[in-house]
Amino acid sequence: MSDCTHDCGSCGSNCSERKGPNPFLAPMNSQSNVRHVIGVVSGKGGVGKSLITSLLATAVSKKGNAVAILDADITGPSIPKAFGIKGKATAADEMLFPVVSESGIEIMSLNLINANDSDPVVWRGPILASVVKQFWSDVVWGEVDYMFVDMPPGTGDVPLTVFQSLPLDGIIVVTSPQDLVSMIVEKAVKMAEMMNIPILGVVENYSYLECPDCGKKISVFGQSKESELKTQFGDDAVACVPINPAIASAVDAGNVASIDAPWLTPLADKITSL
Repeated sequence: MSDCTHDCGSCGSNCSERKGPNPFLAPMNSQSNVRHVIGVVSGKGGVGKSLITSLLATAVSKKGNAVAILDADITGPSIPKAFGIKGKATAADEMLFPVVSESGIEIMSLNLINANDSDPVVWRGPILASVVKQFWSDVVWGEVDYMFVDMPPGTGDVPLTVFQSLPLDGIIVVTSPQDLVSMIVEKAVKMAEMMNIPILGVVENYSYLECPDCGKKISVFGQSKESELKTQFGDDAVACVPINPAIASAVDAGNVASIDAPWLTPLADKITSL
């Protein structure tokens, strides 16, 4: 940076020339050992970020890994419902304990603390960011091989907090074929590059609808950007997920762990090779 003072302790940039530990890094809970952290991001809401988080976590868990999900989408938490979790998180000695899904994935979300799932969260940015750090520092995660962080859309306070405060190994970017969405998602990609966070892969959700009669792929939300994405990020870093009513039905029923998602296998393999 042209205006660099070389005083990394007072600088908020995550540039490649940073020396020493990240001063913004939140401390891990003393009873936790999280080996790898992967953020799932998008520049725009409604592209299926929580779905992809759940499917990737399930795929990595099925490989025999200890997996956790930190639901950082504080104002729109949906992970517990996708896994059919109806219980609440417990606390002891000023520490929180995650709820474990039937498939063995540890989960912490605001909906596991709120009395009612439908209660709105009317908080300002700094409070939301503080809660995310508490989910990292105050939750007893135990031994975790891979933690997925489901982030809210955009490039505001919470994504910035996750990028700076959690030891991310990289991010998965979720998008859809629409040109408008692609433009906005590019902002999240550029934010990650500014923060020196590796982009592990890109998932194009709602990529196509396969006709149940003839098998023809129908581009409901515009022509797929698969070829362009592979040119930019690499063949093994891009996955295209189709529109399938069975997926929506399974998530609504709390059975996201039962979904077979072969489209995400290459990404799951890439993550577990970290």
